[in-house]
Amino acid sequence: MSAPRLHVPAVPARPGEAPDFSYVRLSPAGAIPCLPIDAPVSATVPLAEELIRVLDDDHQAVGPWNPQLEPELLRRGLRIMLQTRVFDDRMQRAQRQGRITFYVRSLGEEAVSVAAALALADRDMLFPSYRNQGLFLARGLTLVELMSQLLSNTHDMCKGRQLPVMYHSVAQRLFSISGNLATQFPQAVGWAMAAAIKGEADIAAAWIGEGSTAAADFHHALTFAKVYRAPVVLNVVNNQWAISTFQGYAGGEQRSFAARGPGVGLAGLRVDGNDFLAVYAATRWAAERARQGHGATLIEHVSYRAGAHSTSDDPSRYRPRDEFHDWPLGDPIDRLKQHLIALGEWADTRHAALLQELEDEVSAAWREAVASGTLNEGPRLDPALMFEDVFKELPPHLREQRDALLAELASP
Repeated sequence: MSAPRLHVPAVPARPGEAPDFSYVRLSPAGAIPCLPIDAPVSATVPLAEELIRVLDDDHQAVGPWNPQLEPELLRRGLRIMLQTRVFDDRMQRAQRQGRITFYVRSLGEEAVSVAAALALADRDMLFPSYRNQGLFLARGLTLVELMSQLLSNTHDMCKGRQLPVMYHSVAQRLFSISGNLATQFPQAVGWAMAAAIKGEADIAAAWIGEGSTAAADFHHALTFAKVYRAPVVLNVVNNQWAISTFQGYAGGEQRSFAARGPGVGLAGLRVDGNDFLAVYAATRWAAERARQGHGATLIEHVSYRAGAHSTSDDPSRYRPRDEFHDWPLGDPIDRLKQHLIALGEWADTRHAALLQELEDEVSAAWREAVASGTLNEGPRLDPALMFEDVFKELPPHLREQRDALLAELASP
């Protein structure tokens, strides 16, 4: 009798090899049924394994998940996605120039954030990850606000206390981003439980990457969401790669990440994350299900991280260069652009004009942001700010430290 052998997930392609996305399970656009909001969890099992798609190869919206959006909303979504990409490109260059210390782009994943933000209600509480800048732009934060946080300058929303890209906004109901993986899920579930206890109609939504599903917080959150029927939408962005680890190592090889939802008693949806309309429709369905008291939904957004994990990562060391061009679900911005053109609601000339407008807007915002300080030039934040916003009443030992600091700063 032979001994069992350890299974190691296979990586489809390494540097120098041809891209291979044959492992991605696709479904024809429009082929997946849309269930009633109050459908039992068991009925969502096929939806957690198949792939909800709306845009077909001719850029037409087809099937029961078509959200029937007005062209004005589609153009708004396209603008915010393109704004996100232009902002990302400029901040990537700024980091390479030494103007900021760190950055994380969302290249190829813009629809995951922007479509979801537009599908949720303004008062719903959002718990982003570090690749969800589209949520902040869709909720109305300015480019100057985001850039100032990256610069840790005098206009920094975090007062210099956070790493770059760890934004937040109390006014726009965006929870602080954390570098600790998967913390968003239990936080969002807890917030949603509190909202339900208070009798509020607002729900929560959270985003993590597929690699974070291996963390304990992910499983704890699913358990609490199921037991207490928390009004929350839990999003897993399966962009195929953690910082250098293929999604198979997080458990995506044999079953989908969405299938973990029905596995613990939550509805599950597997969605084309590069299809703006599909993301919008799935988010709206899950939000209404939560709002009507039918419980949480786990949504897997199948996408692709087109760029590096962060400015400290070199993806050419672990996957084929330019692999994104072979990704079978395409580019979310180009797909929505082509859909609008097919509707007669957009044109290449308008797109080029919008791109130039956004590039000018980002350049102007950068000039305004650096006027409030940079890494190497003032003005600078008041160092005494480090003692604020933690304790209601500052403990004696910290008061002593603050007073000593202020005395030193005041000395000639």
